[in-house]
Amino acid sequence: MPSRMTNHNSENDAPHKENGRSQFSSGLATPREGYKRPFDLSILIVSYVLLFPLWVALWVGIALVIWLNDRGPVLYGQLRVGKDDKPFLMWKFRTMIVDAERLTGPVWAGEHDQRVTRVGRYLRRFRMDELPQVINILKGEMSLVGPRPERPELVEQFSKQIPGFGTRHRVRPGFAGLAQVRGRYSTSPRNKLRYDNLYIKRMSPLLDVNLLFQALLVVLGGSPH
Repeated sequence: MPSRMTNHNSENDAPHKENGRSQFSSGLATPREGYKRPFDLSILIVSYVLLFPLWVALWVGIALVIWLNDRGPVLYGQLRVGKDDKPFLMWKFRTMIVDAERLTGPVWAGEHDQRVTRVGRYLRRFRMDELPQVINILKGEMSLVGPRPERPELVEQFSKQIPGFGTRHRVRPGFAGLAQVRGRYSTSPRNKLRYDNLYIKRMSPLLDVNLLFQALLVVLGGSPH
């Protein structure tokens, strides 16, 4: 999704790392995320109460289709790095073949990843594979909006290659984020970091509502971004 915000890709948007992957610079402002928890819970409760039949149909229908496709597990838990570098198990509907990383190990998922199942491609296109992350949000491990969480192995790799990569762990990771709304699926980790830091700098309830609305448009449009 092309960005309509200017100067996002300036090197000044990305803070620099100091002696480690998550040593936050003393010059970085503390994120104002006190509103996050009540905001997240309010949105979730209202949406599930008003659209309860739809949510039930989605959860049951998606689970059934995944199981019928290859008789494999429906949910997939994967270790991710959260706020303050704390690891947590992030839940998704499974979109890849069983034991997809048995031979490759942890790798950055490509836009045309051959490990993705036929059902998985559809779920990814409409972002429906992310629905189980409501569990992580209710547990306080994630927020509705924030930087997308990465795997520990990839965090370690990117931290060696990209100065300041650990600064994105100052806030809870999100279900949706500026990098996902304004970038593309193939956007590089370096540029995603710039989007993440820009979000952290400007985060507010109004911005979160705006990004959730844009994320909904992406889902309804089945964007490949």
